[in-house]
Amino acid sequence: MNWSARIDIKLNCTAFPLFFLFSLLLLPNVASAETKPNVIVVYADDLGYGDLACFGHPTIKTPHLDQMAAEGMKFTQFYSAAPVCTPSRAALLTGRYPIRSGMCSDKRRVLFPNSGGGLPSSEITLAEALKETGYQTACVGKWHLGHLPQFLPTSHGFDSYYGIPYSNDMDRVAERKLGRKIFLDPKVKYWNVPLMRDNKVIEQPADQRTITKRYTEEAVKFIQKNQKQPFYLYLAHSMPHVPLFRSKEFMDKSLRGLYGDVIEEIDWSVGQILQELKTLGLDQNTIVWFSSDNGPWLIFDQHGGSAGLLREGKGSTWEGGMREPTLAWWPGHIASGSVSQELGSTMDIFTTSIKLAGGNVPADRVVDGVDLTPVLMGTGKSPRDEMVYYRGTKLMALRKGPWKAHFITKPAYGKEPFQEHDPPVLYHLEHDPSEKYDVSKDHPEVIKELLAAAKKHQQTVKPVPSQLEIPLAK
Repeated sequence: MNWSARIDIKLNCTAFPLFFLFSLLLLPNVASAETKPNVIVVYADDLGYGDLACFGHPTIKTPHLDQMAAEGMKFTQFYSAAPVCTPSRAALLTGRYPIRSGMCSDKRRVLFPNSGGGLPSSEITLAEALKETGYQTACVGKWHLGHLPQFLPTSHGFDSYYGIPYSNDMDRVAERKLGRKIFLDPKVKYWNVPLMRDNKVIEQPADQRTITKRYTEEAVKFIQKNQKQPFYLYLAHSMPHVPLFRSKEFMDKSLRGLYGDVIEEIDWSVGQILQELKTLGLDQNTIVWFSSDNGPWLIFDQHGGSAGLLREGKGSTWEGGMREPTLAWWPGHIASGSVSQELGSTMDIFTTSIKLAGGNVPADRVVDGVDLTPVLMGTGKSPRDEMVYYRGTKLMALRKGPWKAHFITKPAYGKEPFQEHDPPVLYHLEHDPSEKYDVSKDHPEVIKELLAAAKKHQQTVKPVPSQLEIPLAK
């Protein structure tokens, strides 16, 4: 054998282990791509479409949410399934319009401390679906899907719970003669809201001045504890639902005043979670969603937020009541700085998360959530083409593509009667997101199409008893 041949053999033998070692170095990335992603859903309460800096607010600073948008995806046409708390949360966790689960009513818009109902055990929550694939699960924050033991998070697939069982303005103990003053100058003693761990009350009244901070600490501990296994964290902030509270570190920090302080503390909370994920090396295997249950509570003036250019707010089926500021963050998977104009809904978080986890979307019932993975990955369009707008059990409006028809309208609050429209009023939301210009006369064919779509949807709805109308047993 000549020297050149011997050198060639030596080089080839050396090249193989080098190639093998190089391949091993790549394996963690391959494994990471195949590992079930952790899922975190951060859900604000009564946050307006225009309340974040990355969605256009001029005086509220949200650097961490801005970073989340810069490193991930911002959705500009993303919806909650209801304009108030209880039904919207039921939809988020089940991927179904609340009318399918009985989590809505025309008599009581949400659950109260004197309610005897809650999310039925027959419903399959995202926590239950992910537990089937090996996830650890935790709920931190506001629940509002039933305060009795059989309805609490630990009865719906969550391994642990830390939070308040309903809205922070319930269990009012302040004198009625104080009226709205208790909201405009809030004090902890005005409410007797319980703070719970699992199914036990650990503090009453909950000190709401530090509640955002404590939710955040609890969430970070859960992440640390479960860093070596797939987990699902549902962090549902109590704020900025009135009464507004923030910790002393955020007092008088925002140019927007008290409301701005509250939002900036929520932004800090998001920053703590994102930083912890990066510190633990979990960022590329964790998808984080940020959204809100409904729009801003405008009747509380400066203590309520802003829907930006959208019409109306919480309680309304106009865009400001249900279109939410939404972000999705998953480094290494979602392209940085993405802005999606695709149609999406909080119900889609249910289906998308199950698909990403390799689980099975329930096949024994109608699931309204769709898989947004193609949108997140930049490989395709949203499968969602329609959005139905309910107020209680009434189908008020329907969106199909860019068109939205209002069949019934009513102000968010007050005694003004429902107004039925025949023909429906029609808006082109991509041209007119503020819903100012009714174009129904110019597009009778669109009206016909949307009426047919509403009828088709209603044929899929089977009447079920309302959980919100069940009284608390004495």
